[in-house]
Amino acid sequence: MIVVTAPTGRIGRQLTESLLAADAPVRVIVRDPSRLTAAVREKAEVVTGSHGDPEVVGKAFADADAVFWLLPPNHSADSLDAAFLDFTRPACEVFRGRDLRVVGVSAVGRGVAVNAGHVSASLAMDDLIASTGVRYRALTMPTFMDNLLWQVPSIARDGVFAEMAVPDHRRPLCATKDIADAAARLLLDDSWSGHGEVPVLGPEDLTYLEVAEIMSDVLGRPVRFEQLSAEALKASLRQRGWSEAMAQAMIDMATAKNAGLDNAEPRTPEATTPTTFRQWCEEVLRPAVASAG
Repeated sequence: MIVVTAPTGRIGRQLTESLLAADAPVRVIVRDPSRLTAAVREKAEVVTGSHGDPEVVGKAFADADAVFWLLPPNHSADSLDAAFLDFTRPACEVFRGRDLRVVGVSAVGRGVAVNAGHVSASLAMDDLIASTGVRYRALTMPTFMDNLLWQVPSIARDGVFAEMAVPDHRRPLCATKDIADAAARLLLDDSWSGHGEVPVLGPEDLTYLEVAEIMSDVLGRPVRFEQLSAEALKASLRQRGWSEAMAQAMIDMATAKNAGLDNAEPRTPEATTPTTFRQWCEEVLRPAVASAG
């Protein structure tokens, strides 16, 4: 039995579909089962609730062989510890002392991340899960290509996307499809043991200026990149309801990435995944922009 948390998100949805296509027994934890596709509701066992709830995870993980762990965003949390570690502790109580395989979504940066906001918190979460004695693999990623989907309205309306990023800094980007594929391979494989990290770096490093060029070419219209200041990004996040602590954590993470955090992970053949940014634009971004228009 493979338990999938966050099955309606971009990673979890693609992962659940892959596992069911492989005829694996799947159980999902979901707050709102109506958000699941009809096929998932028909083929998977559904546990309703939050995977931060002790009663829910106690039920969902009871006879599981493997668990996919993805932390849900909590932009209003009072602290990173509350958002990452406190949420994860109930699951860890169930994990403790059991021969489970757990695959988690985390971030690159171990050994180099200092005050890196969400990245530092993700690595602390990995350590907490590993301390339970389960077999654990952390999928470690740079920035997701799919994060750009939050800016589809601006891209469709004004031909602009904005990040707190140095425009000409070359960095890796990865697609959620490749993350889901990496997770599926690990969850379907019972041969691994111990603790470790599996980087998912995408196939290439790009600057945001190059990202804008590719987007312009695929969309057939000019798209430009706008660099946000830390002050502008924090003001925007606070206006959207983020707490001071979580907004500052985002600033700290962006600052660390601008200083080369994502580049610290060596690009090996094993860490290089297939989906190019151009392919992602063609398959994901272009339909999203067309729908927004």
